[in-house]
Amino acid sequence: MLATEIASYRLISQHVETSNFKTVKELVTHLGAVQAQDYGMAKWAIGLRLSESTDESIEQAIDRGDIMRTHVLRPTWHFISADDIRWMIELTSTHVKKLVGNMTRKLELDEKTFSKSNAIISSFLEGGKQLTRKEIKVELERNGIPTNDLRTTFLLFRAELDMVVCNGSRRGNQFTYAHFDERVPGSKALNRDEALAELAKRYFVSHGPATIKDYAWWSGLSLRDARAGVEMVKSDLTNIDINNQTYWFSALSKVPKSNTTNVHYLPAYDELTVGYTDRSAVIDNKKGGRAIPALVNLNPVILSNSHIMGNWRRTIKKDVVEIENLYFPGYLKKPDISQALKKFEFFFGKKILVKEKMNN
Repeated sequence: MLATEIASYRLISQHVETSNFKTVKELVTHLGAVQAQDYGMAKWAIGLRLSESTDESIEQAIDRGDIMRTHVLRPTWHFISADDIRWMIELTSTHVKKLVGNMTRKLELDEKTFSKSNAIISSFLEGGKQLTRKEIKVELERNGIPTNDLRTTFLLFRAELDMVVCNGSRRGNQFTYAHFDERVPGSKALNRDEALAELAKRYFVSHGPATIKDYAWWSGLSLRDARAGVEMVKSDLTNIDINNQTYWFSALSKVPKSNTTNVHYLPAYDELTVGYTDRSAVIDNKKGGRAIPALVNLNPVILSNSHIMGNWRRTIKKDVVEIENLYFPGYLKKPDISQALKKFEFFFGKKILVKEKMNN
């Protein structure tokens, strides 16, 4: 494997090129976690990788509780399988709490307050109730818990990490919270070593080739814990040294060839960009790539020949979805986007209108 082949291999391991998965839950289980603070874009991250999926079918999977949207790994939302939510939160919640410690102290939120708030939230969600953030805020105020400033945000954040709440079904366009144990009663628990091993295997099988430093960033774990996890599953992985760095990936003997000429519309915060601390594999600095790093984490990107060639924007209207392509300088030949647009049309069930221009 050459350095130039890393991005192509990742397209395969992340099931962007081809996917054999049939359900949303199977795909998310494979990926381990899908960053999901941008809800609409996170659904597209799944749709991009799952044949015959639509925005509606993914929404239905979330409403059923097949996958959950919660804070895990790092201080942001992720989609994870309902089967994985318990052990993954148990493994990563301690360091996530530490990362937001300064903010919670600034808001005068201590362990006594969190304990009281958790008990209140749990009590009024029992019996299958699902409430919006605004409704929970009202209940907390009624029970003597101030919710000014960002306190509601961090009280709910902590309730997620303490496995008191998880997402419920959406009510129209509003998100709801549900009682954790009622929503995911069968979620499995793993001891710490089992969880370290399982998360490491999930990451390198689904995101490889990647370095241990990449994995530590993605998981939020310390380098020590990241290395320990890899050590426990290294018989299931293989590695290769490229440019003085060791890359780990699945030990499968045969890897299907990537069709690197395909164009892919990656959503904001896609796992192909934010899943690694080193994103140079998808950045071609010979073609205006110096403008890309500041945009990669925040904006949707167009991937062609396994490299980022621009950004894109979408506007969803009643009958159409407008796509605007913003190509970076140096990409003089526009790619064939016909197959990518077919995915959009199927996913949204609407006609796609495209505008194109250079992003100077």
